[in-house]
Amino acid sequence: MKKLTISLTVALTALLLTAWISAETAPKRPNILFAIADDWGWPHAGAYGDPVVKTPTFDRLAKEGILFNHAYVSSPSCTPSRGAILTGQWHWRLGGAGNLWSVFPDRLATYPELLEKAGYHVGATGKAWGPGRTETRGRNIAGKRFKNFGSFLSSVPTDKPFCFWLGTSDPHRPFRKGSGAQSGMKIDDVVVPACFPNVAEIRGDVADYYWEVQRFDRLVGAAVAALEKNGQLDNTVIFMTGDHGLPFPRSKSNLYDTGARVGLALRWGAKVAGGRTVDDFVSLTDIAPTFLEAAGVKVPADMTGRSLVNIFESRKSGQVEPGRGF
Repeated sequence: MKKLTISLTVALTALLLTAWISAETAPKRPNILFAIADDWGWPHAGAYGDPVVKTPTFDRLAKEGILFNHAYVSSPSCTPSRGAILTGQWHWRLGGAGNLWSVFPDRLATYPELLEKAGYHVGATGKAWGPGRTETRGRNIAGKRFKNFGSFLSSVPTDKPFCFWLGTSDPHRPFRKGSGAQSGMKIDDVVVPACFPNVAEIRGDVADYYWEVQRFDRLVGAAVAALEKNGQLDNTVIFMTGDHGLPFPRSKSNLYDTGARVGLALRWGAKVAGGRTVDDFVSLTDIAPTFLEAAGVKVPADMTGRSLVNIFESRKSGQVEPGRGF
């Protein structure tokens, strides 16, 4: 009996030790931070060569990760664009949610909901999906609402990874007239899109737009600093982008590059070789399957977006995947 007890004790100890070692060596699931502006289009960031707007956070993410040169939205309008991002579907597959001021149907699952089911702590702040309403009232399709990223971060259990949607209404109109010039921007250096008259009034309006872009950049910078402070930065997948082009004529709500093309930068610590510029054609519908694959969650077969993880794992710049050309 004594020998049996000793044998059982040894076996149980070995089993517990094996389980502990497995837990310690198992890959740690990444945190996810998705930062999205409202009406911020390409190429209005320092990393893209804009001589006036200051975007140190975006530039840092691009320098320490990947800068995408050809990122496009599914639709250049708030509600359908955000619905496409959340579901990983082309906007025309969203039913009524493919329109502005629409109803988001119960049949559509979103990546935050799928990650929450997989054990993630999920939250959102600022502008998420909309304008519109969900078919079931009170459904938080981007995550439970929090006042800000700081309050969310303090709520994350120590044994769970997190997924957070960091939204804002910047740089959506109305702007505070003269805010760009008053902040010290050199109005004469503003590069006006070729479709606009290059006159002082237009340059001033673009500068006011830039002022709000910079405020968004500071918002994301504060979140990055918080992650850096608590040691979670390098285990966090961070995307920073906008929902469509700038709020000007021939831009937002139009299919020109000024309406459908957006800036996109990614950082994921040592998982992604930094300092790369990628020319592949990518859609913001690719973000949902990317997050799911990075988290080890099965990507639904009906998602039309394509994961970007292969691009992450490559160390190449330029064209990475042949199937993503123009």
